[in-house]
Amino acid sequence: MPKPPDPARRSERSRKAVLDAALTLLGETGYTGLTIEAVAARAGVGKQTIYRWWRGRGEIVLDALADQLGAAGPQALPNTGDLDADLRAVVRATVAELADPKLSEITRALTVESLTSENFADQVRDRILRPQLDTIKERLCGHVRADVDLDQAVELFVGPMYHRWMLRTGPLTDEYADGIVDLALAALRPAPNPR
Repeated sequence: MPKPPDPARRSERSRKAVLDAALTLLGETGYTGLTIEAVAARAGVGKQTIYRWWRGRGEIVLDALADQLGAAGPQALPNTGDLDADLRAVVRATVAELADPKLSEITRALTVESLTSENFADQVRDRILRPQLDTIKERLCGHVRADVDLDQAVELFVGPMYHRWMLRTGPLTDEYADGIVDLALAALRPAPNPR
């Protein structure tokens, strides 16, 4: 088994060139057309340099996406004072991303890679998904029943749309997104005070 890469040996300039090349090529060829050879040629580095730092194209794409998200900084959920409207905006935006053919292809590719590698799945969860899920969790605090597990509550918002997207069981629309929010909040909200 090869020695794990030493991040200290990375040239930041080469690393950035590889990540930029991967994102550019993704836009041109999609994930299925993305090859290590093409990334190396576009970045002006040798394939051995890429394989020293990444195990394959999935890890390169993951690093590129994580860098983009990190550069944008943690995104808090909108807080207009209207929880329903704020959650609708976020779920609609996620549904729109899943419905976008280019973004969907990348997400599907990373999902497939996640299913074949537990380590890769952990990285996707911790670097891409967890920060987004945590913003929903934070926004729900104080707005759901006290007995609700907040991690499960978040899954009520996110799980159905990913299920529909993955199995292609129906269209991903704003109306579908709003329905998810309505059903989830109906199940999670405290019972009205009988007074």
